[in-house]
Amino acid sequence: MDTERDGRVDVSIVVPTYNCRAHLDDCLTSLLVQRVSKEIIVVDDGSRDGTPRLLDLYATHHPRLITVIHQRHAGLRGRLRNVGLAAATGRYVLFFDPADRLGTEALRRMVAMADRNGSDIVLGKSVGRGRTVPRPPAALYRENVERVSLRGGAVYDDLSCAKLFRRTLLERHDIRFDETLRLGADAGADSAVDSDTDAALDMVFAVHAYCHARVISVVADHDCYHRHPHAVRFDIQASDPDQDGPDPEPVRRQSPPAGPEPLAWLRMVRTPIELMARHVPPGPLRDHLLLRHFRLDVFAQLGAPFLAAGEAEREKIAHEVAGICADWLTEGVRDRLDGADRARAGALHDPERLVRLARVETALLRHRLTGVEWHGGRMVVSGHISLAGLGGRPGVVLRERTSLEERRPPVTRVADLFSAVIEASSLPTGVWDVYAAVECEGACRSVRLGRRRTADLCVPGPRFADGVVVVPFLTRAHGHLSLDVGGHVSRVPGSVRLTRTRWVGRRLRIEGSVHIGKAPGAAAARRLIWRERASGLERRAVVRAIGPQKFAGETGRLRPGIWDAHLELDVGGPPARFPVKVVGGPETLERPLRWWYGPAQWTARPYATAVNRRLSVAVRVATPLTLLRRALRRFRL
Repeated sequence: MDTERDGRVDVSIVVPTYNCRAHLDDCLTSLLVQRVSKEIIVVDDGSRDGTPRLLDLYATHHPRLITVIHQRHAGLRGRLRNVGLAAATGRYVLFFDPADRLGTEALRRMVAMADRNGSDIVLGKSVGRGRTVPRPPAALYRENVERVSLRGGAVYDDLSCAKLFRRTLLERHDIRFDETLRLGADAGADSAVDSDTDAALDMVFAVHAYCHARVISVVADHDCYHRHPHAVRFDIQASDPDQDGPDPEPVRRQSPPAGPEPLAWLRMVRTPIELMARHVPPGPLRDHLLLRHFRLDVFAQLGAPFLAAGEAEREKIAHEVAGICADWLTEGVRDRLDGADRARAGALHDPERLVRLARVETALLRHRLTGVEWHGGRMVVSGHISLAGLGGRPGVVLRERTSLEERRPPVTRVADLFSAVIEASSLPTGVWDVYAAVECEGACRSVRLGRRRTADLCVPGPRFADGVVVVPFLTRAHGHLSLDVGGHVSRVPGSVRLTRTRWVGRRLRIEGSVHIGKAPGAAAARRLIWRERASGLERRAVVRAIGPQKFAGETGRLRPGIWDAHLELDVGGPPARFPVKVVGGPETLERPLRWWYGPAQWTARPYATAVNRRLSVAVRVATPLTLLRRALRRFRL
């Protein structure tokens, strides 16, 4: 729908443009098809490539939806957005770049999320087109989040403005883009605003909005933003070790957008830090937010940009970083730093060590998985990892996907070869991703292990021991090695076979054997689940182990219907269900049982389904009238 019946506009979409005619059709089409009440405000900065003419054509065909504001070229992206914001009337505002496009259901889902929760800011999942773009933090877009806090979530890592903002939030706190903010060389008459300034504008605006937002939400189950490959933002960490994304070799920390202008970027980053500090008092929350700036904005300039700079400029960069650390690097932030950044913080007055650390970070990381096998209850992972041209100690890191807890198993090293022994059954339940790591100069580089592996490598089957199943597997998308402890994302291989049935009164007692992988699994048996096929109603009965692989259980009181038997196992994670299969002959199943209850005759008949040979019990009730009709049919025959 284009408009609400009461004329209310849900979303004002502000699009600054400059010489972008090649992208406009895709961009505007993706905005026009959004199924919300909307207005599209396009502010053109004096384009000279036919953009103004195309915009006027769209405005003519969609006069109620598209408003075009023409300005003389000034090269100030912040001013364009402020002009569009001043003209906005919608309940929400979305700032959008003309090189990108929206997913078809993006605004409907984001507005629904905002209305449901009273959200001031809604983040939508973004994806790249054409080539790899920096990915959001691992925990941010795993699932929809109705309400997320700055303290516990990773939303502050994303300081772009590709979000849905409540307009009253922006008006109430006078949140605007800084029109005086500028980094790098001035834009000429024929050039757009440089990406450094664009990212800086986004950062300051987003920090201000985050500090005043009462409710922040995340839409993660839909691709909301499709970013053009030539409009890549670098405000989010590019290498995401906690997702099964593209292989990051060579693994290097992505520098912020001001890589060519590290000094200007470092001086600019004080602005959002000071802005945040004015709204957030000292304490754990401020330390958590400061960590983002140090990790992605400050110490990142001591990587590739530091190596690319001359000796004199390196001293200036180190001096600028030291000044920011003196003002804002609290003990709470220092405790949260990783090993590499902690090493940098301690080497700011030693340029030679900073150069060595930068080389460690930017060096090519070579790795290969050569072996995965069980030795008893232990898993042995072998491979090699090295930093090109540098030394270092190879090792293995296990990281749990949800909690991000890390374990470092003992490793045997020979040069760049390693062999790690993992006590798999002693790992806490969860999905553990396997990383190869190398330590050098006090810094640790790591990469998901498995995509690069020997051609004949085979991952071994599951292992069940001490009541926990461990399923090693290679991820479907990129072949990274992971361990599923407890059967969270992997199908637990198991089988339940019926060996005997007999009636105990009006209850059917069943006995069978259960295996998890190749190991006896009767100790993991918890319940016998009887599920009625039509209604989905479930009855649970207790089972008990009568040996390493044998179990026994009974039916409960079953209503009329067809009841399928499943055995529920506790394998350390979510309960695993397996159908009870009939593998023997007819002698395995008891004969039907009949009894009278009041005036009706009840019949319970155990049988094996025709296709999968699963154990089922059909319970029927026959009234005297039904029995009479049966007798008459037989008499007629």
